[in-house]
Amino acid sequence: MLDISTLLYGGATFVLAAVISCYTVLVFLSPPLVIASDNDRRYRCRTNPDKPVSLPSIHDPAEVDLTVVIPAYNETERMPTMLKATVDHLNSDKFSPRSYELLIVDDGSKDGTSGLALDFAKENSGIEVRVVTLEKNQGKGGAVKHGMLHGRGRRLLMVDADGASRFEDLELLWKAMDEFVPNEDDSAIAIGSRAHLVKTEAVVKRSVVRNILMYGLHTILRIVGVGHIRDTQCGFKLFSRRAAQLIFPYQHLRTWIFDVEILLLAKQLRIPVAEVPIEWHEVSGSKLNVVIDSLQMLRDLLILRANLLFGRWRAPPPAARP
Repeated sequence: MLDISTLLYGGATFVLAAVISCYTVLVFLSPPLVIASDNDRRYRCRTNPDKPVSLPSIHDPAEVDLTVVIPAYNETERMPTMLKATVDHLNSDKFSPRSYELLIVDDGSKDGTSGLALDFAKENSGIEVRVVTLEKNQGKGGAVKHGMLHGRGRRLLMVDADGASRFEDLELLWKAMDEFVPNEDDSAIAIGSRAHLVKTEAVVKRSVVRNILMYGLHTILRIVGVGHIRDTQCGFKLFSRRAAQLIFPYQHLRTWIFDVEILLLAKQLRIPVAEVPIEWHEVSGSKLNVVIDSLQMLRDLLILRANLLFGRWRAPPPAARP
């Protein structure tokens, strides 16, 4: 007959083996940090359409007031309207006299997105437009990260290429950030939020796909640790340069759910986040696949949560950096 000590030893051995097995699976499933190729670290522009130029680094001193990072994958149909609305606002009295640049990150498109972006740059000679063409499709999170790591702005805005967010609402995010960072060397994030639209026609009458994802996601996000943010997925987020320097080098996820990792890293680093209500409307042509992407989001959220619990994914505090 087995004694208590033998049972305890056997139980502890089983638990240890289970933990080691889970950790091994986690390491296997977790995406590594992306190392950009030499070609990915170059951009083209109006004056250098055929000869790519080296990109700057987020760790260099800022050169403009705002970098607008636009991740784009096969966006020749939707991006022209979005670019016009963006430039109309940035050239208006509401934004002037602040300076800006557009950094369009073509995420391995097949439809001539880079060519369209370069044509736009040529047609708008007074605008600083830089076009990066990634060699391989990285996913939206990978494209946003790449743009953020190479922007020149004191503040950096990520915005979707579909134009679903009203670009004029940048001023609302800017004002919210001003309250957090009177000193430009401080860290802060201001994110657009559609939470106030949940019971309005903008959401009630939008596609069933997006509503299924929205309601299912909210419950999971509370478990993951970002229940304090009502809308993590809005593609309209403003970062101070310091916040971008602290967060994006340590972002792993490249899929749709990368926003959650960014906000969790901000929470770890105690970077303040302002959630600002903005106007939003659905634009047809979404790349989201309800079955595949829902399963992918669930998988990535579980991987994210596990890596946080094991302490594998973590942005070191500023004092610990060289």
